[in-house]
Amino acid sequence: MNRTPNDRRAALRMAATAALAGAATGGASAQAAAPAPRPLAFDDPIWNREVSARLEAFADPKKFVYGSVTGVVTGVRDGEKVLPLMRFEVFSTIRVVRQPDASYQRLCREVVFYRSLETGQLMDEWDNPYTGERVKVVDVANDPYNYVISDFYPQPPSYGGLNKETRPRRPYIRNWRMLDADTVGLESDIHLLYPSAMQPEKWPRESPGKMTRTSEMFRYSIRRSDLEDPTLDNIPYQGVWNRITPWLPWMLMDQAPGHILYAGSMTARQTLEFFPKDVIARVRERHPKYLVAPEKVEGPSLSSLERYALEQTPAAPRAARKP
Repeated sequence: MNRTPNDRRAALRMAATAALAGAATGGASAQAAAPAPRPLAFDDPIWNREVSARLEAFADPKKFVYGSVTGVVTGVRDGEKVLPLMRFEVFSTIRVVRQPDASYQRLCREVVFYRSLETGQLMDEWDNPYTGERVKVVDVANDPYNYVISDFYPQPPSYGGLNKETRPRRPYIRNWRMLDADTVGLESDIHLLYPSAMQPEKWPRESPGKMTRTSEMFRYSIRRSDLEDPTLDNIPYQGVWNRITPWLPWMLMDQAPGHILYAGSMTARQTLEFFPKDVIARVRERHPKYLVAPEKVEGPSLSSLERYALEQTPAAPRAARKP
């Protein structure tokens, strides 16, 4: 990548400052010199691998980060305006472990809780405005959700063998761009269509139909100086996460047309300091294991939809329910 005039001026200022410091101290030792910046190399798969691992977590496998996403869940139906339904809170713990082939195994646990739009309280029940029915809220608890970060793109998730899609092997060159002289943007999207884990014959109320269509869209904003800092074991970012997914199964939508859109702000944190207290309290109460990231691969990676099918039981058909 070409350096800008601002970059050259900054380099000259740094050199001048170093020279003055050396003169004032009688000459600094080579050991005290600042390490050289890590040059941006958007088209280098190895650079992409190393930077991506440090965006996800710490390069040091003894450490992990806390992932956070917070935002609004909306409903989308033809002929209607998009309807805000509830808020959501994602809490995750993420670790990366370097492998003998220089790739990184990403290890993650995540939970999602839902808040009332009206009261702001975390919910255990919710009044469905589409059906007029009060339903039980089911937390998302994904353990694990893993993949490998290497110098080639990973294959799409198989979700226990339901998704058969494979893609040609291609170098891990991600979609980076300069947002301004000091800020780097990263786009990362995935779009899937595969057989549903909740087929209508068994799950008439929860099922999205024969097929599940999901998309996830990530937008990262990263300080250029952080990407170029070779001393950072974990690179901070702020960003946006969107997910298109079928109706949440516990909404009991009876395969009605339409879908859900999550829209939230995401980041990763090194401490629990900025998480809402009620979120941490609920994690401690219901999912204490999720306070620490996994240290090794433990079981298949599934989405919340496949886990729902494994852990829940089908609701009675609407006609059989008591009034």
